[in-house]
Amino acid sequence: MNSLTPITAQGSATESRFVVEGMHCAGCINRIEAGLARLAGVVQARVNFGAKQVRVVHLAEVDDGAITAAIEGLGFRAHLAGGAAAPAGHDESRRLMMAMAVAGFAAMNVMLLSVSIWAGAEGSTRDLFHWLSALIALPAIAYAGQPFFRSAWGALRHGHTNMDVPISIGVVLTAAMSLYETAIHGPHAYFDGAVMLLFFLLAGRFLDSAMRARAEDGVAALLRRVPADALVLRADGGTERRLVAEIAPGMQVLVAAGERVGVDGIVVAGAGHVDRALVSGESTPERVGAGATVLAGTVCLDAPLTVKVTAVGEDTVIADIARLMESAGQGKSRYVRIADRAARLYAPAVHSLAALTVIGWLFAGAGLHAAITAGVAVLIITCPCALGLAVPIAQVVAAGTLMRAGVLTKDGSALERLAEADTALLDKTGTVTLARLAPIAGLPGDPLERAALAALARASRHPHARAIAEALADTTPAVLTEISEHAGQGIEGRLGEETVRLGNPDWVGARTMSADIVTTFRLGAQAPRLIHLADALRPDAAAAMAQLGKLGLAPMLVSGDRQPPVAALARALGITGVAGMSPADKFALIERLERHGKRVLMVGDGLNDGPALRRAHVAMAPATASDVGQRAADLVFLGDRLGAVPTAIIAARRTMAVVQQNFVLAIGYNVLAVPLAMAGLVTPLIAALAMSGSSVLVVANALRLRGAAR
Repeated sequence: MNSLTPITAQGSATESRFVVEGMHCAGCINRIEAGLARLAGVVQARVNFGAKQVRVVHLAEVDDGAITAAIEGLGFRAHLAGGAAAPAGHDESRRLMMAMAVAGFAAMNVMLLSVSIWAGAEGSTRDLFHWLSALIALPAIAYAGQPFFRSAWGALRHGHTNMDVPISIGVVLTAAMSLYETAIHGPHAYFDGAVMLLFFLLAGRFLDSAMRARAEDGVAALLRRVPADALVLRADGGTERRLVAEIAPGMQVLVAAGERVGVDGIVVAGAGHVDRALVSGESTPERVGAGATVLAGTVCLDAPLTVKVTAVGEDTVIADIARLMESAGQGKSRYVRIADRAARLYAPAVHSLAALTVIGWLFAGAGLHAAITAGVAVLIITCPCALGLAVPIAQVVAAGTLMRAGVLTKDGSALERLAEADTALLDKTGTVTLARLAPIAGLPGDPLERAALAALARASRHPHARAIAEALADTTPAVLTEISEHAGQGIEGRLGEETVRLGNPDWVGARTMSADIVTTFRLGAQAPRLIHLADALRPDAAAAMAQLGKLGLAPMLVSGDRQPPVAALARALGITGVAGMSPADKFALIERLERHGKRVLMVGDGLNDGPALRRAHVAMAPATASDVGQRAADLVFLGDRLGAVPTAIIAARRTMAVVQQNFVLAIGYNVLAVPLAMAGLVTPLIAALAMSGSSVLVVANALRLRGAAR
């Protein structure tokens, strides 16, 4: 359990998280949340569908065991999150992959046997092929169908239904009917249709599970950015390395140059540059000295620091960011897919029609075999294969098209959310810009100065020096001697009898009040030269902003950088800009916009953008983004061009138009085919062919999306 929080006069509320197995659709989410809400003492229950967990806020006197029992009473397996028995999303993916492999192997072999039957095999030859098909298909169905059978049985056992119920009934009855036909030497068997249906459905479920498993790694990846230990300064002046969990506020830690900070704290000794991209998202190093705040996960670049600890572990800023990301995942859990919504009415309707068909034929005087055959035909012809393919096949084709256009789609459902987006928030550094500093003014023209500057720049690992070295890559460096780097100041060397310096203006001997990013170069007794640097803008940023406006999305620049550069860039792009945004500020902004009915597309790249990317309706990140940014995003675009964002929006909107057409085709097919099956005009074989034909029609329509990203 987590810590208690007073909420009512009756007692205190605590929060518990439970891993829930067996959730597959929106109906499962609604059943769990509504069922737990009825339990006495439960204040709130929210399902995180991606993590397969439910967060329950309840009075302290309500035992976790009672909540577990309530979840299991709803037809799901559950246990407290974090325990040794907690299943990993990757384990589910492996189980589904094994089931899919078995179904695929069986389908290929049964199809080979069916070819001979379709070619005209009769009598004992046909019976032999049917029995061989049964020997292959029945064990495969029993194994590969378990994910559907377990889900369907759990729902039926507790008086509910879901998408897996008609799938399971259709597969089982088709296999049973085929076995019966084989036993009585009948001409038709449908083993191939049963295993093929399982294979395609398992493929879709496996892809969904694999995407969720990758998404679950996001928070863990963020927390891995904090080192597990730190060098603690003892009262006697000595040092010892301790685990962060053993460090308390008030202690002092030593952070070496190049080391990542493991705590939040205040600098008490030392001065140098730190990389604060975690909080601000800015790749530009920030100079810190005594009294400055440093945060866990940031990097000490060029000088050792002594830091007085103010927060560790769960109290650090990076832990707050992780909690925001997890909270954002909770919000997304309420997203309901189109196919799941349709399944709420679809499943009971199919069951009723099949039952009415059997009863009607029995009352009409037909035998039991004929009545069951007609009922099976109804189940087969209405099997939700085309309905189940309507969304994923369009998503798969569109995702392939976007991949060829340089946009990787991590979650097919993101295309539906991207099509709905009406507001775009974009981070500055690394998103609208390339997060690569480049000199924009001040480079010397004199060949000797350029050669000396190139030599100094190549000898340093400081970001300013690396940017200058890249700009002078075609310059042959001078031969310098006595090169030395001064922590927090710069680098110097000797060119003959002259001293050459590159670094902070004060150290080099220059004065500047510029708000720009500057470094200073000086050769001997010459006047210091200020070199201005700036983050390079993506080449098509202005055009991309204009296209977003035409698509109806009002783009806004949200950045942790200072007001002057943010305002200047926003003016240049013709959009609104907000500076000084922390991770929590971006998160709160998205919440405010969504409370006003907006559907936000967040485009960001850094660790600090993780919570906003997870909280937004849909999120994109460049391929250069941090691992946390890429995991939190739904789509990732390659290359330096920001035009990938409007391109993806156009493709997503076309995809959803095709999805709607697919639903019309799938439902229209059922409207035409079901009456024929109920009237006995369709045999199970024709029903299987018609069912496959409807799926082919849906797939063919989806293939039109191959040009959606043009």
